[in-house]
Amino acid sequence: MTSPSPTLLAARVGDTVCVKISGRANFATSVDFKQLVTEACARGAQRFIVDLAACPIMDSTFLGVLASLGMKLSADDLPPERRPIELLNPSAKVADLIDNLGVLQLFRVVQGSTPENLSFTAVECAGASKLELSRNCLEAHQVLMNLNADNAAKFKDVAQFFAEDIAKQEAAKQAVDTNPSNPAVPQPS
Repeated sequence: MTSPSPTLLAARVGDTVCVKISGRANFATSVDFKQLVTEACARGAQRFIVDLAACPIMDSTFLGVLASLGMKLSADDLPPERRPIELLNPSAKVADLIDNLGVLQLFRVVQGSTPENLSFTAVECAGASKLELSRNCLEAHQVLMNLNADNAAKFKDVAQFFAEDIAKQEAAKQAVDTNPSNPAVPQPS
């Protein structure tokens, strides 16, 4: 039995964006989440509440994207209560994962209720290509390794896999771009 695809819902009030994640936050969801936060920042958002009450687990790619955004949006000298990303109601398992990766200091962790009277809308899936997903996965794991030396041993093989996968995909794309009629090169369907 497969688990349902995770969903992202977002609402904005002033310079604050609230994002509800329902289901397992994974590598595919991380692309949409990163795009949402990046676009919201470009439109003046300065604070993010990530409601994790319905998110039982996160994979390492999503955690890496979350850490990357936390790092980009926070100044090193900000006290925890002023961090721009607030993790609302993370499960014990999610909080432990974030802590074990050594990136908890990038966030405010809060238990409480979601702000009232927000009008949430579904975040559309970007439909990232396999190459975009692989690049996102590699970047996320590199961030985790750079933020905490203990993570290098955990993720070096994963990072190497994605680096090699990206190289293969780029070589195949280059071969198709160079000689689109070559029958030895698989054509996109």
